[in-house]
Amino acid sequence: MTSHVLHLCPTVDVSKSWGVMRPIRSLNNFSKRCYAAARPREALTEAYAAHKSSAVALPAPQNVQVSKLPNGLVIASLENYSPVSSVGVFVKAGSRYETAENQGVAHVLRLAANLTTKGVSAFKLCRGVEALGASLSAALSRESVVYTAECFRDDLDNILEYLVNVTTAQEFRPWEVNDLTPRINIDKDRAMRSPRLGVVEKLHEAAYKNALCNSLYCPDYMVGKVSPQQLHSFVDDHFTTGRMAVVGLGVSHSDLKQLAERFLSVRSGAGAPAVKASYRGGELRVQNKDQQVHALVVSEGGAAGSAEADAFVVLQRILGAGAHVKRGASVANKLSRGIAKATTRLFDASAFNASYSDSGLFGVYTVSQAHDADGVIRAAVAQVGGVAEGGVTADDVVRAKTQAKADYLMSIESSHGLMAEVGARALADGVYRPPESILRGVDAVTLEHVVKAARKFVDGKKTMAARGHLINTPFVDEL
Repeated sequence: MTSHVLHLCPTVDVSKSWGVMRPIRSLNNFSKRCYAAARPREALTEAYAAHKSSAVALPAPQNVQVSKLPNGLVIASLENYSPVSSVGVFVKAGSRYETAENQGVAHVLRLAANLTTKGVSAFKLCRGVEALGASLSAALSRESVVYTAECFRDDLDNILEYLVNVTTAQEFRPWEVNDLTPRINIDKDRAMRSPRLGVVEKLHEAAYKNALCNSLYCPDYMVGKVSPQQLHSFVDDHFTTGRMAVVGLGVSHSDLKQLAERFLSVRSGAGAPAVKASYRGGELRVQNKDQQVHALVVSEGGAAGSAEADAFVVLQRILGAGAHVKRGASVANKLSRGIAKATTRLFDASAFNASYSDSGLFGVYTVSQAHDADGVIRAAVAQVGGVAEGGVTADDVVRAKTQAKADYLMSIESSHGLMAEVGARALADGVYRPPESILRGVDAVTLEHVVKAARKFVDGKKTMAARGHLINTPFVDEL
């Protein structure tokens, strides 16, 4: 899932200035671990060698608990005894739910997370969160918008007051919404300066007829034109209990359930019906003077949570999902080895895999010099064709499955990664699949499944997006 986080109380990083000592990191930047047990609160007064083990019994590790209220609200929590508590409100209100009339409303909604609400002013919101040493953020993907609050465990009640206001009591005052226009432009321009992000946005626009074709960013013709009425209408249609999930880490399930029943049940119901994404295939090209050409060639992949999606995950690792050594080259994967035969110049290539609730995209992503683009792109596509024809061994599959499982386990090692995983599953299915279940799904992938996934890419209708000096970049119908 692609997300973009807006911190309401940003901190200034002076560690990059010359001659300035690196300061202690703020609470927002702690590398938080998922604690398995509580730390005894006794002070250590003896030397370590002579210290005797404490008689305090440590609480047993708990599993993720999931409840679903009669109004459809899903509540998931993990009491991991961390000194820092995190609570996230996940809402099915991503950019895919925009219509032709309100394009960009989800982007504006994310940026409006720090505006005045019915219970607290924008000034009090920022100062109150800052005084607690906490953080309050909003993130947007094509599937959902997520509001997350993090603070010390003892301050949880206070920070949740702000979180409830941000998610259930929006006001969208016209003058405050108008003031968002410069931030919308800055946010969009900063993101679009990334060639990779730009080509991914164009890829989705070309690949789908509706829903998933919507950009994460407000289109130019709608900047400054998304009205408070449109924001209120979007919230009324999508911020309902049947489309929401509340996830807590470092908080008891009973406390989180009580909070949700009391404050987050103001809009009951299923909300607006979901629109199924329709894959079409196509091509979009952005011509400029960049000598590096970024290109994506994909076919429709597997929907999230399906066995087919697991096969595409393994296929991605076989082809190459990026370097495993920092600043290193992916010299061991099939894409790199195959493309190296087509050019002697520097290039980058990896398999692209994106899964959504009802569709997915799978293909190859290449970065090359403008005059080498044709050979690099064709060589990358040919490597997938080689797998489809059986050019893969059982050892390749075993190695790829090991990489996939390790990547997944490391992704949920941090509290941010774990919350994203729990929230996505709770929002999509109303349940949580433990890591053991995910690993069993990867283990069940066979050589035949991988070959079938590669064949689906080869036989499927292609979508292509390219950006750069496209003097020697092939069109999708030429591949």
